[in-house]
Amino acid sequence: MTAYFMNLSPLEQALIATIFTWLLTGVGAALVFTTRDINMKLFDSMLGFAGGVMVAASFWSLLLPAFEMSGVYNDPAWLPVAGGFAAGGTFLAIANRLLPHLHPTAFPETAEGHHPERKKRSTLLVFAITLHNIPEGFAIGIAFGGAAAGMPSATLAGAGALVLGIGLQNIPEGAAVSMPLRRDGLSRRKSFLIGHFSGMMEPIAAVFGVLAVSLVEPLLPFALGFAAGAMIFVVVEEVIPGSQENGNKNVATICLLGGFLLMTVLVEVIG
Repeated sequence: MTAYFMNLSPLEQALIATIFTWLLTGVGAALVFTTRDINMKLFDSMLGFAGGVMVAASFWSLLLPAFEMSGVYNDPAWLPVAGGFAAGGTFLAIANRLLPHLHPTAFPETAEGHHPERKKRSTLLVFAITLHNIPEGFAIGIAFGGAAAGMPSATLAGAGALVLGIGLQNIPEGAAVSMPLRRDGLSRRKSFLIGHFSGMMEPIAAVFGVLAVSLVEPLLPFALGFAAGAMIFVVVEEVIPGSQENGNKNVATICLLGGFLLMTVLVEVIG
């Protein structure tokens, strides 16, 4: 099975990987079939853990390989990586301002973006998770594209660690969409379907990530930096604040450290 996967094209690998992470979003969304309300301490712990995983993935699987690769093409090596990081954060900041969305743990009146009052709560929640999934899918795509390019610091094992880390943090994301919808009176089935399909942007974004690297290989350090900047923006703007809004700051912080540590170990063991 492993040999079969390694012989696939980077586009096929990225699609399989992001379909896996999308399915894990469905696992989280499926919690709506077991309970109407999720324990908030558990939910905040999951968000904190997800934040730690995303921060570690941004550094170990994206920024560090980007700096190592950049030295092959550029002098100074840090410039394209820093430029990509800034561009990724700026892109998400603009999207965050324009796209109407509602953070899963927030009240409806705190919805953000352009004219959020014109959208249904379910639409706003899906848009919020879409902001997460675009950089995550893009990151997976460029990770597999970089491995196919033959760069020593971009390996299939490293891409696999990134996939596993993002997949783990997709579980609370799925629950973060389906649970509020169920509390609002939607059926369990509809809440699950909306929560599950909120993750469908990851495979689409992965395709663009692979194509970006495949068409312009020297663009890889910039692209890796871009994905890292976008992911860090999501963590700082939403994941960490969301994990600490319900009075569970200590447990959320401990779980964030645990998520960072687990992702670090995964990169070392698998990579």
